[in-house]
Amino acid sequence: MSVKLFASALGAPEGPISLADGSMYVTEMSADTSCVTHVDPQGRKRVIRKTGGRPNGLALDGDGNIWIAEAILRAVICIDPHGNELLRIDGEGADRFLFPNDLAFGPDGHLYVTDSGMVAGDFISGQNFVENFMGLSWIGRVYEIDPKAERIVRRIDSGIRFTNGIAFDSANHLYANASFTGEVYRYDVFGAGPPRRELFGNVLQPDNRPVFRGPDGMKFGADGRLYCTVYNQRNVTVLDRNGNVADRMMLDGEQPTNCAFSRDGTRLLVTEVSKGQIEALPAPCAGLTLHAPRLGLR
Repeated sequence: MSVKLFASALGAPEGPISLADGSMYVTEMSADTSCVTHVDPQGRKRVIRKTGGRPNGLALDGDGNIWIAEAILRAVICIDPHGNELLRIDGEGADRFLFPNDLAFGPDGHLYVTDSGMVAGDFISGQNFVENFMGLSWIGRVYEIDPKAERIVRRIDSGIRFTNGIAFDSANHLYANASFTGEVYRYDVFGAGPPRRELFGNVLQPDNRPVFRGPDGMKFGADGRLYCTVYNQRNVTVLDRNGNVADRMMLDGEQPTNCAFSRDGTRLLVTEVSKGQIEALPAPCAGLTLHAPRLGLR
């Protein structure tokens, strides 16, 4: 598979969003960047907003506003396309955010968020995990936010070992993954009764490399398959409709963090942190159209 470079010299990129004109939004998580960045089709960069924390996942609403999972500031922040902050949601009490890292709008206009389950200072030193990070007491969670009410309305799940990527399929089931186990979970969030965690699949390769590997950001294709970046596995692992591994799309860099389908349906764009770049792969299909509600914020 031919991998091309879309952009380089980015500070630990994440949260890719493809735009109609061929440009992108991404976050830069490194301490010396810590920003939301616009990247044009030629790979030229323009900072939209510096957050001062560790901006991670992004989502775009129907008004063109950008929603940020700000992991170190422990908040979901909405900014307009010029970088002006419109609102900030922190959670409260037992549901005060710990490390929000990915988010996706649902068909109901609500925002669904993964929270990895620990405050950054307890498991990160600089840009790296502390020793024995997998042995810590993780309480990863999945939340539903009503953006108009500016509050969490439901905790969907908890007790996950580093909750990470999140996505909806065409049947409006919600998916989230656990980086430490490689598992992808499915939830019927619009069914009767509380949503129940269902094991959908696992993206880890069966090998004995002594290095942490785990799923990160993910998106559905129009083919019904789930495209999941796997950190330190150097690929996008593709799960079919039954949760079985259908393909592993190899990358240039070892540490992909997230992906987005180009709007013209020809490329899968992958953020990668070890080389600080966005890689472009030929896409086998278009991406499933993302929900983008019009919220009428200021």
